[in-house]
Amino acid sequence: MADIADIAGYTDGDIDTNRSDNPSLEDIVAARYSRRQTMLGGVTALTTAVFGGSLLSACGGENNDAPVVTAGQTAQSASGRIVTLAGTATDDKAVSSVAWTQISGPTVTLTGAATNNATFLAPSVSASTPLVFRFSAMDEKGKMATADTTVTVDPATLGFTALPKSLDDIVKVPSGYTVTVLYRLGDPINTTTPAFVNDGTDTTFSARAGDHHDGMSFFGLAATGSTPDLSSSTRGVLVLNHENITQRYLHPNGPTTLAGGARPEGEALKEMECHGVSAIEVTRATSGAWSYVNSSTLNRRITPLTPTVFNGPVRGNGAIRTRFSPDGTAGRGTINNCANGYMPWGTYATNEENWAGYFRRDTGDAAARGGVSAKASASLIRYGITEGRAGNYGWATVTPADASSTIYSRWNITATAALPADGTGDFRNEAFQFGWVVEIDPFDPTKAPRKRTALGRMNHEGCWPSNVVVGRKPAFYMGDDAQNEYLYKFVSNTAWVAADATATDRLAIGDKYLDAGTLYVARFNQDGTGTWLPLVFGQNGLTTASNIYPFADQGDVLINARFAADALGATKMDRPEWTAVNPKSGEMYLTLTNNSSRTFAGTDAANPRYYNDPKGTTAQRGNPNGHVIRLRETGDTSEAVTFTWDIYAFGAGSDLDATNINVSGLTADNDFSSPDGLWFARPSNASGLVNPLLWIETDDGAYTDQTNCMLLAAVPGTVGDGGARTITNTSQDGTATRTQATFVGKAPGTNLRRFLVGPKECEITGIDTTPDGRSLFVNIQHPGENGSPAAISSNWPANQGGTAAPTARPRSATIVITKNDGGIVGL
Repeated sequence: MADIADIAGYTDGDIDTNRSDNPSLEDIVAARYSRRQTMLGGVTALTTAVFGGSLLSACGGENNDAPVVTAGQTAQSASGRIVTLAGTATDDKAVSSVAWTQISGPTVTLTGAATNNATFLAPSVSASTPLVFRFSAMDEKGKMATADTTVTVDPATLGFTALPKSLDDIVKVPSGYTVTVLYRLGDPINTTTPAFVNDGTDTTFSARAGDHHDGMSFFGLAATGSTPDLSSSTRGVLVLNHENITQRYLHPNGPTTLAGGARPEGEALKEMECHGVSAIEVTRATSGAWSYVNSSTLNRRITPLTPTVFNGPVRGNGAIRTRFSPDGTAGRGTINNCANGYMPWGTYATNEENWAGYFRRDTGDAAARGGVSAKASASLIRYGITEGRAGNYGWATVTPADASSTIYSRWNITATAALPADGTGDFRNEAFQFGWVVEIDPFDPTKAPRKRTALGRMNHEGCWPSNVVVGRKPAFYMGDDAQNEYLYKFVSNTAWVAADATATDRLAIGDKYLDAGTLYVARFNQDGTGTWLPLVFGQNGLTTASNIYPFADQGDVLINARFAADALGATKMDRPEWTAVNPKSGEMYLTLTNNSSRTFAGTDAANPRYYNDPKGTTAQRGNPNGHVIRLRETGDTSEAVTFTWDIYAFGAGSDLDATNINVSGLTADNDFSSPDGLWFARPSNASGLVNPLLWIETDDGAYTDQTNCMLLAAVPGTVGDGGARTITNTSQDGTATRTQATFVGKAPGTNLRRFLVGPKECEITGIDTTPDGRSLFVNIQHPGENGSPAAISSNWPANQGGTAAPTARPRSATIVITKNDGGIVGL
């Protein structure tokens, strides 16, 4: 027999006789890990456990090794922040490709995944969550190597350093953010209107941005056409209010009058057209820069001259019949539009606030109306229209070139005794056409705004909806902005249907939810609970026999909501302004801006402070700094008729008495005065999900010797996270004290920080973001309002990008704030 070794040439260990396709151990290791990568720690814990350390001795420097890669160190971030993954790859051969892939954790979108440095937006998480990413590299020979890294993401927190107070004439934001001026007073909204000169000679404000930018919402548009895409963050319709005017800057040398005190028609028309609402298309370029599209067919101005229609229980009521609308179904325009509401079906609610001041009412009007109109006279007085009022800006004095025009005479509500008592021959009832929530479709300029009378008539500051739940009736929260007025809630008769969020006839959906329901007013009890009192004719004394006001029907109750609230014993509040609803918890927040008429003996649990915060030598008594109150509906349902409440934060300078005035323990990083605008981040991004950010804007006169008005960001906690507190108030003469029990939330601490300070003499108001939270829109109202053409006191916004000419007149404007790294604003 022959020797096997001789026949086969076999030598133990030298010849491969396995002809199968099964991989060798060396192939397995080389395919997944280079020898050098193994030395650098690229082997997984499982591989190490199976093979021990024996593979490490196989490392070498052969020219056929795969690339050497590293995926960087493990890292930690927070929801909403931009994270950069830094990988490296080296090889004796050229590296032909690299790639990042996600291995585990909530899915994110990787930008630059085929580069060494990929980025992603940290997702929203409710607890610390690891995300694992793999970096791989391949050389020109097809050799591949990988390495993993872990990024742990924490829940969202405030991610900026608090901004110091400022008296400078510029908008300031934290380091890492950029301000862009987007839409200013006078900017044309079509291509035929000339550029704004800003010397008082400009006209045609029906085709320009109005003045005093205020409440605002962004409505997303599809990439092309005018189709709504409410999830879009790169194109949309921005709708904003123009509350009032800084009259002196609108004319070459301020306002003028003619012989006999009449106003020139051209000036009055300009002033009227500067009021109302703008709807403008805005876009974000691939560079990230925002601009408005002045050629868009969606651009629209709604002014006090725009046709409107009345809907709801007051439609056709005798109290709103005028010479212009004898049947009480139509109106002209909207005015003094302050805060806003974003309706769940994609429309905009604008709210008529200090409308009463525009009307002239001559002495003798009550007598001219006669006994049959005594109720109307009482109602006018309750809303602040007393006899002897000239009316803001004197529009009623204009003699128009067109003798048939009534656009100026409508502002004079003095009755003419010889004309019909029902008001169809003059404008005695014109004031009753104002004080309403007005709904606008931002996507259809052909649709007339609708006045939603079921929500009551008052100094409407805002109208913010509850979180909508299928099968549950939505609620809408509203403040009546005047000292010692009330907080209201309207609950629809119709339960929410999910399909209505994307309906094409949006105003018809508004009819469905806003034209029938129950209006309530709030009573805050001393024990931290509260009750919603229904304003329903025939209930709780709201009858013809009421000794407050004899109500005729439900329309009368709604027209005179203040009288109805008086009759039910609602709680008088320290100027109830904006409302906002936490998109996570459903809790409702309300700003109480200030109240100089709050008395030492008249405090209550919900309005507990009486004090003096002197400004120089000038005393400021009552509640000059305001506070923010919040409530949680019983059972967390919008249909509840009871609630619990506490005070989230008290406005105050950080130097004031911490026991009885600066109750929230504010510091130099977050002290504020006169909270006004209020808004929660959208739940479409990390800033509005787990711990939604609350943004607070100020409209202050009490603390302006220390700082201009501001915007603060907060992570506010929940109702009941603090406890009971007793405040000791001191009488004006200092001889008496009085204790007041209240309920105070947990001290905000570093979860409340100053984010923005505005230019001189401005108000910060109006706020929204794109759905992705990466662009924040804010309005700067009436900068330099105390100046004049001869003594300009602010040059903003001309100076935002550098030095401006000293003759540059200030302009209200919308700004956009973005984070330089592209992250979510505030986080």
